[in-house]
Parts: sequence; C-alpha cells; structure tokens
Amino acid sequence: MKRYILALLFLSAGSLQAADNPDQSAVKRVLAAYNQALTSLDAAKAQALFTTDSAVFESGGIEGTYAHYLKHHIGPELAGFKEFSYRDYSVEVRLELPLALSTESYIYRIVLKEDGKVVEKRAVTTSILKKVNGEWKIIQTHTSSRAKSN
Repeated sequence: MKRYILALLFLSAGSLQAADNPDQSAVKRVLAAYNQALTSLDAAKAQALFTTDSAVFESGGIEGTYAHYLKHHIGPELAGFKEFSYRDYSVEVRLELPLALSTESYIYRIVLKEDGKVVEKRAVTTSILKKVNGEWKIIQTHTSSRAKSN
C-alpha cells in the first residue's frame, strides 16, 4: 500500500509540473490569436500582439518589424489567398523569465484565389515573447517550412 501511495504522489506531482502555469497559458493565447488572424486572412488583427520593435524572419529572409512585414509581405500575400489553414498543430512554451520561448509545429494549407492551386507545407515557428505592461508580446518570430512528405 505504501508503494502505491508513493507512486500515486509521484504521478500527481509529474502531472502538476506538466500543467501550464498562467504565463504559459497567456503566451499560448497570444500565439493562438496570431494564428487566428492569419487563418482569417486579416494579419492586421495581429498588430497589437507584437512589440513596435519586433523582428520577423521567414524562411531565410529578414522581414523587419511586424509593421513592415504586414505592409510589404504578409498583408499582400494573404490578399491572394482564398484559404489559409493549419492542421497537426502543436505548441511548446518554455519560460525563461523575463522571456518566453515557443516552438510551434504544424502543416499549413493555402488555396490561392487566382487559380485554386493548393500548397501544403510542414512548418515550424519559433518565437520569443516578453511581458510588456502586463501583456505578453512577440518580440521576435521565425518561421521556416519545407515540402510536406506523406
């Protein structure tokens, strides 16, 4: 019986450690809001999720701040999409206060307006977030993708 109780306590402690704390949950909500803005094809909704001096990197390119990325890259790009969706999404958040580090992996699907062409790729996004005035903001994000293998 004693071993059973010790095993139960050990398993309970492990599950408590694995549970998100409020900051991890808040970071996940920021990432989810960003993803929702992209899948709704309105990246402007995400502007408030980034710091003004943020840095965006995508597949080997330096995109500048999120405001620059929105105006010169992701905004015009989304305008050409009929659909943008994610599947097989997973996220990990590690707190290294005062920062949070996140890794998202997923498969994205794009349907182009012009010709209905479908693009599917496996992707990973790593982001660094910082709490600014009590709210987690993305200060740096990097996305890379490659052809999806079946």
